[in-house]
Formats: sequence, structure tokens, C-alpha cells
Amino acid sequence: MCPKVHPRRRGLRVAVWSLVTVLIVAAGLVGVVLWQNSDDMDEQRVSIRHGGHSLNGVLATPKDGRKHHGLIVYVHGDGPVSATHDDGYKPLWEANAKAGYASLSWDKPGVAGAAGNWLDQSMDDRADEAAAAIAWARARPDIDADRIGLWGASQAGWVLPKIAAKTRVSFVIAVSPAINWLRQGRYHLLAELRADGASAARTTAEIAESDSVRRLLHQHATFGEYMRAMDGDADGMTADRWSFIAKNYTADATQDLRALRGIPVLLILAGHDLNVDTADTERVYREVLDAGGALTVERYPDAAHSLVKRSIEQSDLRTTLTALIAPRSLFADGFLGGQQQFLQSRGRGGAATP
Repeated sequence: MCPKVHPRRRGLRVAVWSLVTVLIVAAGLVGVVLWQNSDDMDEQRVSIRHGGHSLNGVLATPKDGRKHHGLIVYVHGDGPVSATHDDGYKPLWEANAKAGYASLSWDKPGVAGAAGNWLDQSMDDRADEAAAAIAWARARPDIDADRIGLWGASQAGWVLPKIAAKTRVSFVIAVSPAINWLRQGRYHLLAELRADGASAARTTAEIAESDSVRRLLHQHATFGEYMRAMDGDADGMTADRWSFIAKNYTADATQDLRALRGIPVLLILAGHDLNVDTADTERVYREVLDAGGALTVERYPDAAHSLVKRSIEQSDLRTTLTALIAPRSLFADGFLGGQQQFLQSRGRGGAATP
């Protein structure tokens, strides 16, 4: 006859084994997270002098044993972006490293303890900043000065051609860039209203408010005048943000894009972009750059503006979990591989170590 197990002892065994199972699963998840977030590249913090202060940057280099590497300089989109874009750039940097290229990025002024305020900058200021970073990189013995390119997203579309006009670059990767600030703003407004299923009355009211803001900008109105026109409802606007918009709302990349003629350009466009009119962007890029034969256009039908998969971006929880467990899977299928192939077609970015 089998000995009886006391109910209390049986309950203790069940609790212990349940705890062991939970710990094993947790350890496995931690292992997956650590593995998925380990990037095949070396990273170092760097400091770049510009305009009397330092740019706090990150230089990510391949682990391929080469003495020299090509370099991709990152130009951020709108907002208070850190050097790594809260680690969002790292899957891209890893793809660059696999193609033999280093990546350079820095905190925007006022972000992560950096000096200054990014909202004080014009697009020309941002181009000057990037040109200084390129000059710094060219002086480094581990960077191939003849293989330095640009990567920029969204608002960077107004900055990239200005950089190319200031300093020599080997190629440009433009991700979801806009052409005209005011056209882009109106497109974004209407796209969001359509996505929200807004009524005709709400759409008319929103357009009227947008038109009144445009008039204020054309009149060089102060933030106080803006607030009075909005009946005291800031709707998220701040004095610094108003100053930033007033400084940059006339931005249009059409003429500046001529600086990219003859330079290999990879234009990347999303199929579900609520921020930028991709048809307008492609039309202008082709009109200005196609004659030189150096323009490549890649579209990703399942991508949102950020090139994150639309199905993931629509859920904050899914975005967070994917970023934690499988960060490379955030992006549209083929996006990372497509950039890697573009870079490999430019060469390996440096001579191998003898």
C-alpha cells in the first residue's frame, strides 16, 4: 500500500514546483530579452565640439577586424531625440555594422543632459551641427573619410540636402522625408481626421483653425498673440515650440535637393504614412534627382511613418513587448535588410586589416 501524503505537504510541493516553473520561465524570458538586445557591434560615447559646446554622441563600430570603416551619420526627426533614439536605432546600426559601416549619432541639444535647446534650432543650424560631426569623423584614423554618408528620417528631410551642400557625402538614406513644411502639416491634419473618422463639421473647424495659425505665422505673431487667437487654449503648444515653428515653417526641400544630384540616394517610403504625403515626396525627388540616375526608391506597404510595422505601431503594449523581446521585428519586413544591401553596394566601408 502506498503511503498517504498529508494534504498540507502536497500543497507545499505544488507551490514549490509552481515557483520553480515560474522561475525557469522567467529565466528563459530574461535570456531571450538579453540575447535579442545584444547587438553585434561595439559602442562608445564620444564628444564632438561645436559652437562652443559639446555634442554628446555614440559611435557604433563593426566587430570585423578592419582598421577603417565607412560611416553613417544619423540626423534625427522631430522631437527630443537621444543619440540612440531610446535604443530604437540599434537594429539599424547593427545592419550597418554587418555591411561594414560604423554609425554616429548624438543627443539633440537639451536632451539627456546635453547643452542647449533643440527648439532653438533652424534647419540650417542642424545642418551646421552635422557638418561639424562629419569634420570630426574625418579626422579619426578608424573612419574612411571617403565613405561617409547620411541617414535621416522625417524632419531630417529638410536637413539632409543642406548638409550635402556644406560638406562632401558619399550617399544619403532618406526615410519618410517631407518636402514642404506647410503642405506636410496640412496633409498630416487631414490624414489624422480621416483616420479618426471625423465629421464634416469637425474637419471644417480644424481646417479653419489651421488656416488661422498659418496667418499668425505669416504675420510673425508672438506666442502671446497665438494664445489670444486660440482663446487661451494652448492645445500642447509652448512658447519654445511656437518659436521653433515660426523659425522653420517656410522650409521646403525642393531647391535644396539639387545638392544631392549625382549622389546615391535611397528614398524609403511607408505605405501607411499619416505624417508625410509620400506621393508628393516621391514626385519631387524623382523630378529633381532622377536625371542623374542615382536615386533608388523603396516602398514598404506594411509600414507606418516610422517604418515600424503598422500592426505593431497601433498598439502601445505590442510596441513595448516587441521592442523588449524582438526589437528587430519592430520594423517592416525587408527594411533592415534593404538598407544593408544598399550599403553593401557602396562597398565594405574600408580596407581589411593586413
